Amino acid sequence: MAYGLIADVGGTNIRLALVELASGSMHTVRAYLCADYAGLDLALHDYLGQVGIPISEACIAIAGPTGQDLIQMTNHVWKFSQQEIKRRFGLSQLHVINDYTAIALSLPILKENQKVQIGGNEPQTGHPIAVCGSGTGLGVAHLIHHAGSWLSLAGEGGHVDFAPQDAQEYHILTGLQKKYGHVSVERLLSGPGLTELYSAIAVYQGVTGAESLTAAEITGRALRAECPVCQETLAQFCRLLGSFAGNLGLTMATLGGVYIAGGIIPRFVEFLKQSDFRDRFEDKGRFQHFMQRIPVFVITEKQPGLLGAGVYLRQAAGHTI
Repeated sequence: MAYGLIADVGGTNIRLALVELASGSMHTVRAYLCADYAGLDLALHDYLGQVGIPISEACIAIAGPTGQDLIQMTNHVWKFSQQEIKRRFGLSQLHVINDYTAIALSLPILKENQKVQIGGNEPQTGHPIAVCGSGTGLGVAHLIHHAGSWLSLAGEGGHVDFAPQDAQEYHILTGLQKKYGHVSVERLLSGPGLTELYSAIAVYQGVTGAESLTAAEITGRALRAECPVCQETLAQFCRLLGSFAGNLGLTMATLGGVYIAGGIIPRFVEFLKQSDFRDRFEDKGRFQHFMQRIPVFVITEKQPGLLGAGVYLRQAAGHTI
């Protein structure tokens, strides 16, 4: 059996696996902390040494732009040359793709137990699909089917302007403008964004002596109803996510669905369902009725990036997905 190496490299973790090119089945999935390695090559060397299976093809999904030979991650210090990685590991084929390109490519093979639907109709075959997700940053991609293959349209949509919709959101915007100048949606819809929202909302509500909390602590206290500011922070996060995901759906008429990935949202799916997320998703003025048709799914599969990297590698090798 022929295997390829697949990797999903985020700002915090790197996940590695082997994919059987004929069937798409994954083997020997392992995760490492990026902080434990000075560079990607060292992590790859450790993994390949441990699995002991020779490979000649690889697909690396990474958080950052991938158009040049030199890859510089957006939210981590790693940088590397694609040609050098290919040479060092003796690869005949190396594909380096954006992490959300990979996540988008996982969507056609997700099963019902790997996703949860939040509103909308059934996805329509032949229509575009959008995906976004919050983690260390905010990733975005679209997916279309063309000439028998799935094509992911990668971009940096997480860096579009944040547009406030009410007084609290305007307060958040003006505070962050003083701090950063340009305020992208990623400044809010990410792990660091949760802490920014918490601080801004505490000031807006006149709360003095608010604790300094991590994103995980904010989420945990909100879900346990232990902190009103944390609860409002998570509720505000869901509202902003609804507006942003709705913008993605509207931009390309994604009747194939909008999918939400990342390391944050799958931790509080029930909270998201009860929040104003869907209302904000559909709140597009004269296009509200159109938006009501678009289904939204939260991806609950743990390794969508690896699945998508496998799809990319298999398609590149001529397999039909």
